[in-house]
Amino acid sequence: MRLRYKLWIEHESLGKAFGDGPLEILDRVDASGSLSRAAEDMGMSYSHAWNLVRRLERALGFSLLERQPGGGQGGGSAVTPMAREIMRRYRAFREEAAKSLQGLYHEAFDGFDWPELR
Repeated sequence: MRLRYKLWIEHESLGKAFGDGPLEILDRVDASGSLSRAAEDMGMSYSHAWNLVRRLERALGFSLLERQPGGGQGGGSAVTPMAREIMRRYRAFREEAAKSLQGLYHEAFDGFDWPELR
């Protein structure tokens, strides 16, 4: 047996504001310089990624991406300084939460004789 869980930050009325999915898409935008490429790499449509980022920005109250319009030179996106900060803090939070939850799991279940499942 092993512990499984999901963590995210939620706005009271707007729903999910940040979690592993948003972290991944921002990491991919940071690496590629493109929301379109990040969405493609994650197997989602650009419009879904765009709507996700807009919804998260409303819930968080700040911009996650600086957008460069397309055109002859092509467009792109860059992660904002505030986005970098929430990414850093969320990673640290997730790491500490994982340690704490593993400790609680072991306290609760170490020595428990799990029946063998067939």
